[in-house]
Amino acid sequence: MLALMQRPLFIGSDIYRGSSYGAWHPLRVPRVSTVMDLSRAMGWLPPEVYVPSPRVKPQTLTIWHTPDYVQALHAAEAAQAVSAAVRSRHAIGTPSNPVFAEMYRRPATAAGGSLLAGELLAHGGIVYHPAGGTHHGMPDRAGGFCYLNDPVLAILSLRRNGARRVAYVDIDAHHPDGVEHAFGDDPDVLMISVHEEGIWPRTGALGVTGYGTTINLPVPRSLHDDEMALIVDTLILPRVQGFCPDAIVLQCGADGVEEDPQAHLSLSNQAHWSVVQALMGMAPRLLVLGGGGYNPWSVGRLWTGVWGALNGFEVPDRLDAAPEAVLRGLRFDGNRRGRNPPEHWFTTLADRPRNGPIRDDIRTRLAELHS
Repeated sequence: MLALMQRPLFIGSDIYRGSSYGAWHPLRVPRVSTVMDLSRAMGWLPPEVYVPSPRVKPQTLTIWHTPDYVQALHAAEAAQAVSAAVRSRHAIGTPSNPVFAEMYRRPATAAGGSLLAGELLAHGGIVYHPAGGTHHGMPDRAGGFCYLNDPVLAILSLRRNGARRVAYVDIDAHHPDGVEHAFGDDPDVLMISVHEEGIWPRTGALGVTGYGTTINLPVPRSLHDDEMALIVDTLILPRVQGFCPDAIVLQCGADGVEEDPQAHLSLSNQAHWSVVQALMGMAPRLLVLGGGGYNPWSVGRLWTGVWGALNGFEVPDRLDAAPEAVLRGLRFDGNRRGRNPPEHWFTTLADRPRNGPIRDDIRTRLAELHS
């Protein structure tokens, strides 16, 4: 067991418990609260490693977001309504980014956690912040369920606290357009994104841009574990190692797994855990964020397993009664898979690996990035 000061820290908050974007929004499902409850039920989250997330003050957000946008977001929560002009300019009050009760406080808490993570990592270590990963937010607009861009704020905080070079790795099914907007021309930020081609936001075309530090790999549907392992071994690890970062930020969106309703990839949660394990030790600071993920069972199991991987905990073949009860208490109304969940969603954390032959298309794309 690592010494207390060296143990990974978990940033969380109860604001996510019961907070919802709306009855039919993809983010109606419990996610961070499930990870907290499941980790505690596993005996993996003692009080001494849990750090409550602060809520960032509006003025602090203006290190990247515009003052007008921050004010509009804050005002929209207070009024629980937006004008047509605000909706048009800032893209809040839309189907993707609706008005809801905690529409400022919730993202401001996630942003506060990411800013705090940079401070906690000033002298090295590992921090896990599953509520983070809102990578689509723009300086003056919301987008893709993201009101604020906490990965950008995390990178800025890491740099303010001594990390000159930051590697940002994003394995969410969707391209991190907001992060690329912030750092696409910054030679001290390496951004690697592996995302499904052809889905929103339809950015992140195959290629290496900027100072050779912005690398996008769109992948075809049905990407499986063996193909992801090849991507890790031939793209992610060599590029990160060659960059010699002072800090690594991993956005570990859970929407690339087979069971997610918003994407079309076929990864198991073990593929995500393998990426986490591969990046550990490659820089003195490691921050792991959440991101996408819209099936409460697959998100809860995947992100809890990430916390286990960061701590070196062994994942049991069969869950005990307490964590099983957490998983059996979840609901996924309005979704076919939610009406008929398979038994292993209740009784195990680990998916079976999803293996297959490496497609020529994957090899061709990787070769183009190396050319």
